[in-house]
Amino acid sequence: MTDAVQIAQWALRITLALAFIAAGVSHFVAAPARTMRAMIPPVLRHPRLPSPAALVTITGLCEIAGGLGLLWEPVRFITAIALIVFLIAVFPANAYAADHPDRFGKAALPFWPRYFGQLVLIVLVLLAAL
Repeated sequence: MTDAVQIAQWALRITLALAFIAAGVSHFVAAPARTMRAMIPPVLRHPRLPSPAALVTITGLCEIAGGLGLLWEPVRFITAIALIVFLIAVFPANAYAADHPDRFGKAALPFWPRYFGQLVLIVLVLLAAL
């Protein structure tokens, strides 16, 4: 790889890592965590499944771990795969929020822009791991 490509990839890794870590930390801040708990779709609110609070905690830890994993070369590729699976897994909560903009305000990005944004993020995660 050329130096320019390596520098761009390094910058992408740092940017994504910071974004995932910041997003993960937000899961432990009261107001955002409350909104995230409310975004858990009704279909996932079942006694046999983790509670919305537990899901928000788990996803926050996953984002922090994913951000850190992008920075550590021995686990970078498997971390990217895990983050891609994660991004797909959390999309139903974003879709639920998109269907209820009156309830979720700014967190309720319209469905199609959020969908395409999620696809772009998946591609960027993959590029950062290569």
